[in-house]
Amino acid sequence: MGEANGGGRRGRLALVAGVVGAGLAAREVLARRREVELTGEVALVTGGSRGLGFLLARELARAGCRVAICARDAAELERARAALAGEGASVLAVPCDVADPEQVRELVGAVERHFGPVEILINNAGIIQVGPLETMTVTDFQQAMDVMYWGAVYPSLAVLPGMRARHQGRICTISSIGGRVSVPHLLPYAGAKFAAVGFSEGLRADVARDGVSVTTILPGLMRTGSHLNAGFKGRRGQEFTWFSLGASLPLISMDAERAARQIVRAIKRGEAERVLSVPATLLALIHDLLPGLTTDALALVNRLILPDADPQASTPLRGMTVAERYPSTRRDRATRLGRSSADRFHQYPGPRPVAVNGRE
Repeated sequence: MGEANGGGRRGRLALVAGVVGAGLAAREVLARRREVELTGEVALVTGGSRGLGFLLARELARAGCRVAICARDAAELERARAALAGEGASVLAVPCDVADPEQVRELVGAVERHFGPVEILINNAGIIQVGPLETMTVTDFQQAMDVMYWGAVYPSLAVLPGMRARHQGRICTISSIGGRVSVPHLLPYAGAKFAAVGFSEGLRADVARDGVSVTTILPGLMRTGSHLNAGFKGRRGQEFTWFSLGASLPLISMDAERAARQIVRAIKRGEAERVLSVPATLLALIHDLLPGLTTDALALVNRLILPDADPQASTPLRGMTVAERYPSTRRDRATRLGRSSADRFHQYPGPRPVAVNGRE
């Protein structure tokens, strides 16, 4: 009897798995049918000079888009423009601080004069501050909100009138799994990403009737090399170690080029949301089901694993500076993939990578 019951349970589980699998396959077929071609469309990518923003601009250009990129650093922006143009992209680079609404209006105007109306907007600009709460200031929270919340609101509001008038347009906001599950030692970043998710989700509901599609992207850790440009406070060497490992190890972090392809595919399909990487998907699922469990688990990680606070070290140091001041051969070996990504995706200043611990 026990064997019979066990066989029945296995049969029911197999049936449920089959139904779920069939449902996912059917959803994928329908999603592919909804995909549109982007050839000839005008796309604007904020934070497009390096990392994921650069890769998104490149992927859009490969899809046939005319691409505009913006960033605050004119030299970094020109390097990215030259690299994209060298691959045959039709690209415009415009220096802009997306936290300044006037600069954003001038940016959109420049793109429209050069290419025509913006048909695709990707809000990608971001900053990362790493360290315990004791080292963070109100300014850190304000800067994070300026870049990652207002830096998504201002460009979206600037392009929306034209999109609504044409009854066509696509807006994509790159948030983070940190905008779904807040992680310790990243509190300004997570707070701003939560705000960006709320804006993006609400915007989708608000403008759908006007023919405008809005997509929210929640990436997990990606190998973009961005850890070298993050700001570190507190026990900077230890903070840099845990963060750079997470942003480099292959089973934890996602290949950034693969992430860019998935994001562009989600835009083509008009998806409401896409979570990137298996670890991020699992974390989001567990948090949605058991939010108390995940926050308690993260509190335990903060208490037992993450570095203690050093309130005296409240001035942020750039990741590549931390790597030089606190050298570690073992860390360099473990983060080899992350440093390689930094080299390929323009995270280093200048045309060649700077030396880290005496090596290129």
